[in-house]
Amino acid sequence: MDVIALDDPTAGQVRQWHDVVAAVHAADPAGEPAPEPEQTAERLLGGGSRLRLWAVAGADGLAAVAALRLPGEPGAARPAEIDIRVRPEHRRCGLGRRLLTEAAEGLRADGRSSVIAQVLAGTPAVPFLESHGFDCVLTLRGMVLRLEEMPPGRVARLLAEAPPGYRLIRWQGVVPDEHASALAQVKTAMADLAEYEGTPWDAHRVREMAEVVAKRGDDLYTVAAFDGTAIAGFTEVVVPLGCVGRAAQYDTAVAPEHRGRRLGIWVKAAMLQWLAGERPEVREIETDNVGDNTHMLAVNEELGFRVERESLEYQAAVSALPAPG
Repeated sequence: MDVIALDDPTAGQVRQWHDVVAAVHAADPAGEPAPEPEQTAERLLGGGSRLRLWAVAGADGLAAVAALRLPGEPGAARPAEIDIRVRPEHRRCGLGRRLLTEAAEGLRADGRSSVIAQVLAGTPAVPFLESHGFDCVLTLRGMVLRLEEMPPGRVARLLAEAPPGYRLIRWQGVVPDEHASALAQVKTAMADLAEYEGTPWDAHRVREMAEVVAKRGDDLYTVAAFDGTAIAGFTEVVVPLGCVGRAAQYDTAVAPEHRGRRLGIWVKAAMLQWLAGERPEVREIETDNVGDNTHMLAVNEELGFRVERESLEYQAAVSALPAPG
């Protein structure tokens, strides 16, 4: 079975790719649903950041797949992101290594120095990455909030406890120009991620992230606390294309000089109120919290989030990845 590049995947190849993803989810359940077929299609065809795709074909469709996202321009200091999936019945046959070797060549050609991957703890992906030059840099607790289980009046009570000196602003999609740089500054305050991403946020990167979400068909919602001159804190939620009940919490952060005033839980409560009116089909919200981020864990637990899984962020230097031959 040879590795093939899917520079322009056909509809049939997209369906087979989704079959691989669904088979992996079924074999490695961790409290999160597999994506819908249309979500897989949008992620492969939706554009946005440059995406390289490879697969290994089996007798009855694709046996393994790899997606490599290359954010920014070639040679950017930001790490690339890789996702490799192998059908359970084809594991331990070297397919993952062959795909990683191919992706490593793509990384070198693009001038990248590092790559990251997020996998579920306790799955075969962990020993695979560790045996191929990856080191664990973050432990993430996967939490889910079931909106129907929230006590009546909790959101209204939290909104009524508005910190003095701030007002709420919100937008859907790309951040308005007047707030782009301020939002980037607060995102850079997420030190747990900056430690290994190595690249600060700027207005261009903030817009790029929102454009990637839009081009794959998902909807990005942002609520921020504004003190009249700057964004003090914010939270983001993405409602996926064809939402069947579950949305995804993206970034939440409060600038260091504004912490200790319950801004984080205030903007999250405002987000829940907005989604209840704007997207009533959302019944659950999932999020990942860094294991040692005790403040944000406490905020989410107060809202009603409960831990359902553990994910791991791995990073590797491209120089440590396998080379052809």
